[in-house]
Amino acid sequence: MAPATDRACGLPATASRKPAELLPTPARCWPNSPPRDPLDERGKGKAAAREAEELRKREKTSSTATLARVARAYHERVIEPRRARKYAADWISSLERHIPAKVWHKPIAAVTRAELLDLLSDLQAKMADTAHRVRRRLEEVLDDAIERDLIEVNPVTMLRGKLRRMAVPKRVEPRPAMAFAEVPAFVATLRARPSIAALCMEFTILTAARTGEAIGATWPEFDLDAATWTVPAARMKGGEQHVVHLAPRAIAILRELQELGSAWVFPSPDDLLRPLSNMAMLTLLRRLKRTDITVHGFRSTFSTWANETGAARPDVIEACLAHREGDRIRAAYNRSKFTSERRALLEVWAGYIDSTPEQTNVVPIKRPAIEATAA
Repeated sequence: MAPATDRACGLPATASRKPAELLPTPARCWPNSPPRDPLDERGKGKAAAREAEELRKREKTSSTATLARVARAYHERVIEPRRARKYAADWISSLERHIPAKVWHKPIAAVTRAELLDLLSDLQAKMADTAHRVRRRLEEVLDDAIERDLIEVNPVTMLRGKLRRMAVPKRVEPRPAMAFAEVPAFVATLRARPSIAALCMEFTILTAARTGEAIGATWPEFDLDAATWTVPAARMKGGEQHVVHLAPRAIAILRELQELGSAWVFPSPDDLLRPLSNMAMLTLLRRLKRTDITVHGFRSTFSTWANETGAARPDVIEACLAHREGDRIRAAYNRSKFTSERRALLEVWAGYIDSTPEQTNVVPIKRPAIEATAA
């Protein structure tokens, strides 16, 4: 019969009579096994315990971190402190209204790309603009979730191309616009009814600006000595800064409004601390019994006048209207090279507006001097 062996290191049981705690460990029994430091072993055990605890916490967080909770936390932390109250309220309510409850209250890590594609494509088919805002806001929330280790990828980012291909081309309906021959008489009517809304409308016509650009204007945007108005990119539809050249009549309107002492160029007549309502000019048109036109339509009126009279090249006209170009290099060239032409065009437009009704029938519009280099 083979002699009994020590289970720890395979030595005969009779080889040692030392106390058990002094017997060699398995690591010391075999020459090829590295020695183990008890402190290292204890440290590894603690690290493994910490990892297990962190995994447990992550699993618990993943189950409680619903899309709704993550979105509201992001809204409270990022949107509310930085944006206007009305915008911030609309930001979160757009998600609450348009994301189905089964997705909204689902753990964010469990929300699938297919679910998001279904809800966004359905919304896009009904309300394209709303779908665009919801998609952009969802993308913000999920980007933040990645930074907080709640998810690994942003499924909304991967859906951009798919949603763009699924979008139905938007049919652009022309805004009701006034015939340019009527503009001088109409502006004369505005001047006979002095009010902030009337001044704002005349300024909007003179500059071919959008309604929101005019009523949201503040004094730091203007250099009256240089006769320029620089609209920051954040307030432009195309997201690019736009410089408007001001005719003498536009400067006169601004100097008159400076006397009000408001931070807003066109303040509300009821409260100088607030800007003019976006309904103020529309209400003025109704009082003038001109419900057949819109304020935005004056941009079309300007474009028609400039093109039909040959007042400037099409590229210059488009630059005055701040229509965004797909070619960024060309757009930058237009901004840098069309300065004198844009200024001349808006001054001729202001001169046309000041002409008498009799003159409008036979106005000889001279084309402004064009720089030698063509776009």
